[in-house]
Amino acid sequence: MTSGSTQYELSEEELRELIPQLQKLTEKYKRSERVQKALFDISELASSVSNLSRLYPAIHEIIGDFMNADNFFVAFYEPDANVINFAYFVDEFDEQTIKQIPAETLMDGLTGHILRSGEHLFIHGEDHKSFTERTGIKMVGAVPHQFLGVPLKRGSQVIGAMVVQTYDNTVFYSQEDLEVLLFVSQHIVTAVDRVKNRELTERTIRDRTRQLRKINDELQEEILERQKIETLQHALFEISELAANLEGDMNAFYASIHEILTRLISAPNCFIATLDQSGSYLDFPYYNDTTTKGPSRRALGLGLTELVLRTGQTELVNPSRVLELAEAGELDVTVAQNMLKSANSWLGSPLVVDGAICGVIAVQTYGKLAKYTSRDLELLRFVSHHIATAMERKRSTEAIQRYNAQLEERVKERTRELDRTNAFLTQQIEERKEIELKLIHDAHHDSLTDLPNRAMFTNRLDLAIASKQRYADNLFAVLFIDLDRFKIINDTLGHHAGDEFLIEVARRISLCIRGHDLLARLGGDEFVVLLDNFASAEDVEEVACRIIESISEPFILDDKEMYSGASIGIAHLEPYYSSADEILRDADAAMYQAKTLGRGRFVMFDKSMRERLLEELELENEFRRALRDEEFECFLQPVVDLKAQQVLYHELYVRWVDPHYGKVNREQFRIVAEQSGLTLDLDLYQLRRACVLLNNSESEKGNITKIAVNISINHLLQASLVSKILNLIKGLEVPADRLVFEFDENDLNRRSSFILPAIKKLKRAGVTLVLDNFGSGLASLSYLFAYPFDFIKIDHRFIKSLPRSQRNLKLIQSVMLVSEHLHFDVIAEGVDSKTQLKALNEIECHYGQGKALSEPQPI
Repeated sequence: MTSGSTQYELSEEELRELIPQLQKLTEKYKRSERVQKALFDISELASSVSNLSRLYPAIHEIIGDFMNADNFFVAFYEPDANVINFAYFVDEFDEQTIKQIPAETLMDGLTGHILRSGEHLFIHGEDHKSFTERTGIKMVGAVPHQFLGVPLKRGSQVIGAMVVQTYDNTVFYSQEDLEVLLFVSQHIVTAVDRVKNRELTERTIRDRTRQLRKINDELQEEILERQKIETLQHALFEISELAANLEGDMNAFYASIHEILTRLISAPNCFIATLDQSGSYLDFPYYNDTTTKGPSRRALGLGLTELVLRTGQTELVNPSRVLELAEAGELDVTVAQNMLKSANSWLGSPLVVDGAICGVIAVQTYGKLAKYTSRDLELLRFVSHHIATAMERKRSTEAIQRYNAQLEERVKERTRELDRTNAFLTQQIEERKEIELKLIHDAHHDSLTDLPNRAMFTNRLDLAIASKQRYADNLFAVLFIDLDRFKIINDTLGHHAGDEFLIEVARRISLCIRGHDLLARLGGDEFVVLLDNFASAEDVEEVACRIIESISEPFILDDKEMYSGASIGIAHLEPYYSSADEILRDADAAMYQAKTLGRGRFVMFDKSMRERLLEELELENEFRRALRDEEFECFLQPVVDLKAQQVLYHELYVRWVDPHYGKVNREQFRIVAEQSGLTLDLDLYQLRRACVLLNNSESEKGNITKIAVNISINHLLQASLVSKILNLIKGLEVPADRLVFEFDENDLNRRSSFILPAIKKLKRAGVTLVLDNFGSGLASLSYLFAYPFDFIKIDHRFIKSLPRSQRNLKLIQSVMLVSEHLHFDVIAEGVDSKTQLKALNEIECHYGQGKALSEPQPI
């Protein structure tokens, strides 16, 4: 019993210790349950709330369930406008009326600190002073007793802040409150984004619906108006038909006219009056009145009918106008009294035939409520014209029939237009349902070929990279395809033919790959293919060969047969690739290597290609540095008069010795300069050095009278560049006639039609002009006739073969013969041996340049 009693007492003691722990655990679970419920409420809000003005108060209420949140605000930072937008603001002391505040105003405060650092802030009242002194943060607005602020992030980017604070000294926030606020903040951004997107979508739908409703209302109004017009047109058609088909029964014709008028306006009473031949009496061939029986004939007096005859205008006479007419003596007093007694409204219009008034048609009503309007007046005026026309039916029947036919066709056309408009509106409503699907499709496909675009291909390639990293045995390869002659097709046949060409290329490539392989168009004439699940590299090569063979087949564009080709770079997917851009870069490099090797082939990428590309890039960087620091070595080599053994001028050229690459071939760094766009800068550097040498030679009384520099033809493509050269020469105080510009014939072949004005401008300035490397290109004699060159330099390859090549010797003599007639001199370039010099002397070549005459001398 003792042992059992002791055991029972220990269990009771343990139970007392466990009760507080269980209570804490219970509280923790309840709090977790509340947090989960809060997140569920936020998710429900994001799904149900349609605008942000309802979302923020609801979030405020949810957070208020966990802590004192009497003072609460949500702010977002907008970097484009550099403002902080207070989307929601509730505070006991600070009243926020301005929703947007410049960021620089608040970036030094607590909110700005959260936005800048992306970290939360938990500040107690007694810590304010020490915190601001330690961080340099300024307190903006009323100082709270407790401050709790957390960042709002979209991914890793801080986009805003959410803050609760209290001014009540009895309220304290806990670490659990901070954790709740942090946890809630992670889900609020998603909720806000969803509500914003829904709000934008609903606003777009409302705007579009409002537009469609407005269009529909306008169409309904137009339909009603057109129905009125159609009714009028139908009535006029009936009148015209009566006039065209009238056979002799005038009483039936007048009755039909009255019936038609009754349908258009209120016309219970109607009469037609005509003047007799003497013009003194009125005849009434038709008179229909509900109260009186009209006369068949009466003499002219001061009635309403006579008023219309006198004025020649359609007259509208209501009781208000009767007194005016009676006082003016235009209306008989008895007639006026009768009209006022019965409250008549009278409308009459003249009947005009061949420009003369022959009668009147009139309608009238009785009673105060039935009054005619100006619209009725215009209508009767128009109808009276047709009645007058009917009186001359024999003369105008055919014209009226033609008018009726045209009128009927016009009515049908307008009706068809209404039908088409209604059909179009119905189609628009249906098309709206398809717009979202089309937008999604268009965002991932090329608009021309309907192939996947770069975005979709990159996503698919990223998945392939992830698969390769997880399953190394999976085989993938990327084919980068570039088309040949696409620019020529575009320029010669136009963009429409270019588009047809690309569509046909896409079709052909699709036939060369399997159904699960992915073909995409990156843009322009570049296509890419992602191959997967192939057995070996030979399969990839076979696909590449099929594509090249398919593209090499002729294309029929605008009834013309055109040929193209394809250069393909292949990169196999390896585990070390981490992004789609990397493998596309390597496949692109392999494609350029294929182009370099002669197009119409494929090249597999290897790491040496990347190293070579990096080496070329490094060489370009070194060239830029050398040009900036003027590290080139300059040399002078004279052009010599072979008879007088005197120097004509010195040619200046540069050599480049790089610390890392050593001596760089002159042609190679010229190519580097052209590819990097620094050709003009290199030429200007040489020109400045030449001007400095000329100035120094003059001050030192040296023997350098002229210096030649090689100038790129690009200087001559713009008038401003030629002016820049001449201004540079003038600024360095060097006479232009002491400078010689040498232009390469090969460059001239490519741009010959654009540079003649620039060459003439240099010639007028006094610069000596030389055509360099003549014979290395087309060697067109048209250059010798069209351009004012002072000297022609025969290309060194012709001199190199002397004296054994009699053919080249004859060619040099021919150029010399032409030079006598065109007044320029010939310079033999590359005279490197005594035998070459002897051969030139024998044919009496005037000038030469080369090592046999003088070695290049460093400056």
